[in-house]
Amino acid sequence: MHYRLTVEYDGTEFHGWQLQPGARTVQGELEAAAGRLFGVPIRVGAAGRTDAGVHAAGQVVTFRASRVLAPDVVRRALNAHTARDLAVCAVDLVDESFDPRRSARSRRYVYRIWNRREPSPFWRRFTWHVPQPLDIEAMAHAAAALLGEHDFSSFRAAGCDAAHPVRRVLRSALDSDGSMIRFDIEATAFLRHMVRNIVGTLVEVGLRRRSVDLAALLGARDRTLAAATAPARGLCLVEIRY
Repeated sequence: MHYRLTVEYDGTEFHGWQLQPGARTVQGELEAAAGRLFGVPIRVGAAGRTDAGVHAAGQVVTFRASRVLAPDVVRRALNAHTARDLAVCAVDLVDESFDPRRSARSRRYVYRIWNRREPSPFWRRFTWHVPQPLDIEAMAHAAAALLGEHDFSSFRAAGCDAAHPVRRVLRSALDSDGSMIRFDIEATAFLRHMVRNIVGTLVEVGLRRRSVDLAALLGARDRTLAAATAPARGLCLVEIRY
């Protein structure tokens, strides 16, 4: 049977998605839970590998098992075997050809910034606290320039193993509600640290430390010209579209 899971997790206490010796990871937690349920080792795959500290509200995971169990039984059993910072929200059966990564048409992330002098005890695990005032209009204008297909080398982390740096951005919008700023971005695929590097640069725009026009930065294809990487805790994978 080929099972597909929709998974949420608070990434604060995880060392990312991917298995690492001696470290707690999302993949490791799910494989241990599935192994206890089915009584054999289970290998799971995901739509995207989130880094340490990054959260998910719509991660898609698949695995194969020889035993036939009803999807709702699998959901309840996996949740019984995982900690409170990880939840399996839905389980269904999919065709053998379904691949959570290759079958995806786009991925959507939201990055949250807490923009108030005082930090928030409620949002501290899920936002980047920037106490200085930010120019929201300038940041939104800069974010809109990312729409379309571009070479994102200027926002590509060192060590990124993607075959090429060209990505197509379908959505790039920034808005605020009181102290909360949300950057919402959807693309066919992402480079390593691409969203966090973009956010770091948008914050510099908001602080009026750099130009609103990001076209020149994209054209330069030089990571050293963009800002430092924003903290992982503000980033959440919210949706995978198929």
